[in-house]
Amino acid sequence: MPSPEAAQPGLFIAFEGGDGAGKSTQAGLLADALVAAGHQVLRTREPGGTEVGEKLRSIVLDHGQGEIDARTEALIFAAARAAHAEQLIRPALAAGKIVITDRYIDSSVAYQGAGRKLGETKIRELNEWATSALLPEITVLLDVTPDEGRERRPVGEADRLESEPDDFHQQIRQAFLSLAEARPEHYLVLNARLPVQDLHRRIYSRVLELL
Repeated sequence: MPSPEAAQPGLFIAFEGGDGAGKSTQAGLLADALVAAGHQVLRTREPGGTEVGEKLRSIVLDHGQGEIDARTEALIFAAARAAHAEQLIRPALAAGKIVITDRYIDSSVAYQGAGRKLGETKIRELNEWATSALLPEITVLLDVTPDEGRERRPVGEADRLESEPDDFHQQIRQAFLSLAEARPEHYLVLNARLPVQDLHRRIYSRVLELL
């Protein structure tokens, strides 16, 4: 498996976890703390980050877009990620910025590889090709059970993936944990039920070690 790109002068951080894990909250707190410490930070999300990525996000996550089969779904995510890596993440890293993304390749491995049963290895290979094997130096995995994630999500209509049943989300949770177990040196796994500021302190401390 390719290693994170050591040649890049910046630092690439990904937040992963099931829906409702608090990724956006922690990504925002980390970005604010790093900016306050004088670092240049780019905060982004997947699918999205670029103009084409945001359009693809609407297609793949919003209801009412017509039938989207599993393979099409996987390819849409990979296409959005290809644009994200090439147009946004690589230039930011080359400029020495800290890039913080809410979801990256692991989400496709978990959701489409495990959840949609397309094969975790196949989906990882597809996305490593799409990104030219651009991998995070550290992935923060916020672990949450399906029922806890559902309770934590904002009130309102769930998107296409959030609407899937709990057994789907349980497969995703296990896939995330297996990915972290296989490469522990590149992961920080935390219980999403911990207090928000406690999680933030642990994440910030780990990132400081990398800086």
